Amino acid sequence: MATTPTRLLIHGASGRMGQALLRLAAGQPEQFQAVAAVTRRSPAQRVVEGVPHFAASELAGVPAFDVAIDFSLPEGFDPILALCVERGVPLVSGTTGISPAQQQALEQAAARIPLVWATNFSLGVAVLAELVERAAGALAGWDVDIVESHHIHKKDAPSGTALTLGQAAGSAGADVHYASLRAGDIVGEHTVQFAGIGERIELTHRATHRDIFVRGALHVAQRLAGRAPGLYRVRDLLD
Repeated sequence: MATTPTRLLIHGASGRMGQALLRLAAGQPEQFQAVAAVTRRSPAQRVVEGVPHFAASELAGVPAFDVAIDFSLPEGFDPILALCVERGVPLVSGTTGISPAQQQALEQAAARIPLVWATNFSLGVAVLAELVERAAGALAGWDVDIVESHHIHKKDAPSGTALTLGQAAGSAGADVHYASLRAGDIVGEHTVQFAGIGERIELTHRATHRDIFVRGALHVAQRLAGRAPGLYRVRDLLD
């Protein structure tokens, strides 16, 4: 039975993630249709490979869409959140560096629309977080350490993903310690180590290509459409 493609608004379309979203969505026309690409500055072309482009200042004039995917900057977060609330459509955001006030606005908006805000859209990392939480709950009193490795240009440490994994362990009562490595062109590796007396468990995720984050965001967007309002995690939308 044929299904209608999910209509996407790509916010932050000129960035690395935005460009990858447009590329991968175009490769799955039976599942996705990018109906608008929004960039910070006025676009050089109004239509690129069939996708209408808009400047951030023109956001109110974008056509109807089913889900917005936002990988922009903190200053662009408020307008896209407000537009989604106004139109009553879901928002998937991976914009980092948002302020406590913006985080509070996101949580308030979740009473009106379905939302996902995440530091990492890898489906494997979502499963890892669930395993970490279960292990931390079952291994009370064990030492918990998270070691993360990234490329030499990544400045924040620990990574947002490491902190998310730490929150998963901490929610089960663990006291978490972190170590960060910056070397070469490593896309991202995270190991959560549980150490007891005479035994040790290691849970590891290795990313070898950045497209995994884009595929995860598209997966989440497709499954968020039609959901009840609320603040969802990636792991809530795996099925």
